[in-house]
Amino acid sequence: MTILHILILSVIQGLTEFLPISSSGHLILLPNYFGWENQGFEMDIALHVGTLLAVLIYFRDDIWGMCTHFFRFCLQGFRLPLLDDQVRLALSLVVATLPAVVVGFILKKLGMDQIRQVGVIATTSIVFGLVLFASDHFGPQKKSLQAITLKQGFLIGLAQAIALVPGVSRSGICISAALSLGFTRIAAARFAFLMSIPSILGAATLTTIDVVKEGTPLVWNNIGLAIIFSGMAGIAAIHLMMTFLARHSLTPFVIYRILLGLGILLIL
Repeated sequence: MTILHILILSVIQGLTEFLPISSSGHLILLPNYFGWENQGFEMDIALHVGTLLAVLIYFRDDIWGMCTHFFRFCLQGFRLPLLDDQVRLALSLVVATLPAVVVGFILKKLGMDQIRQVGVIATTSIVFGLVLFASDHFGPQKKSLQAITLKQGFLIGLAQAIALVPGVSRSGICISAALSLGFTRIAAARFAFLMSIPSILGAATLTTIDVVKEGTPLVWNNIGLAIIFSGMAGIAAIHLMMTFLARHSLTPFVIYRILLGLGILLIL
């Protein structure tokens, strides 16, 4: 795999992980239409680790606040006066991760090759683009993350589990769910991005275990470059997305998703 190949994949991953247009879908489409050898799950995970670093860096203050408040709550006997907004947010993120863990385990046992198909990506791109449009235009959009409950976190987590199907978009479906529950665009995007931390960590851990068991040879230079490039693109994408959502709707991403899906179907 050439450096240019890695750079293109990294930029695509870094941008599409945080834009509601499906990173996994684009990473599957690229090899199909450019005649590249499929980069495989190992490179996919390296690219996702880069975007994980982007989230950790960009939201470092939020993460530090949640961790310090959560551990204080635990170490001081789970006293209710310490159950503040930061602790509730941390607990909501934990609860939101559980559905994806269960569904991911089931899909791993059943095998995911049958859903990594171009036709699936085209269909989900259109369908969940329309879901994004509906939630963006009809959701009340009044709540901040300080108002989130464990139940709401779990519901958004159920939506995230659907994103294990390529083309759905993890950030897109999570933002859609949060908007439908009444959160603002900024709050919805922030929660969706923070949710990526445990999701990517879990996926990377499972894939690493499989790679070690199978003895798959790894090209560490390529993996390192993928992490660096996708991380840089990810930080830029988060900043652009948060800035964009402060003033604009999600309609441009909906249009892109529909055009992408229709284009793929026409080619097929």
